[in-house]
This record gives sequence, C-alpha cells and structure tokens, in this order.
Amino acid sequence: MNAAPHERLVLYDGVCGFCDSSVQWLLAHDSERRLQFAALQGATAEALRERFPGMPRDIDTVVFVDEDRIFLRSAAAFAILRHLPAPWSWVAIWRFLPSPLTDIGYRMVAAMRYRIWGKLDACRIPKPEERARFLP
Repeated sequence: MNAAPHERLVLYDGVCGFCDSSVQWLLAHDSERRLQFAALQGATAEALRERFPGMPRDIDTVVFVDEDRIFLRSAAAFAILRHLPAPWSWVAIWRFLPSPLTDIGYRMVAAMRYRIWGKLDACRIPKPEERARFLP
C-alpha cells in the first residue's frame, strides 16, 4: 500500500451505523467530489498510521487527511465541512472554538454511536459510481 499523500481523505469507523450515515450524507452533499473515503479498519488507514505516528489506532476517532496534515475528532469534522459547498461550509466557522470544548461533544457522540445508530456486520460496499472515491 502506498502511503502517498491524499488530497482529502475521510477515515471513519466502517462498521458504525452513524459513521456510515455520515459518509452517505457527505457523498450526497459533496457535489464537487472533493472527498475520498476509507475505513479506519482498512489498509489505507494502516499505511497512513506509519506516515502519521500521531494518528490514533482506535476506531472512535474520525480522521481527515488534507494533503500532508491530519485532523482528528471535531477538528476533522470542521475541516471536512470546509470542503463542502455553502451553506455546509459555513459550519466550519465553529472551528475557532477551543478544541477541548468541541471535542467534548464529539466524544459524547462517539461513545454512544453503537447504542443509538447500531453496528453494521461489515463495511458497506460502495455503489459503482462511488467506487473511485473509496480506498481499501
């Protein structure tokens, strides 16, 4: 697996119902097709962990790779939204709040995600028109 930089890659828990719904939402709203996706359980994420030693191994942390930088938790969510068209990109203005504060909300959702939205048996299989946007 090549650990070359990715332009805009969303790494998510591939068996989380909430995470899967979030990816579906991003696919629907990313009209310019700027984002790519990979499960935290996959080979792409593993290769990126070698490139970015600060990238957590746990799967309850969304990671956003934007060229040569990584963003975690709420910072990742804000960075992802910045790449969507308005009005969604406007939400990124909240990134100026202290990350310990915004990460509290993120961690609460992460802790409850399986109980509320369930757990999938396996990572979803992308539709044919989406396949190029998903990495292993």
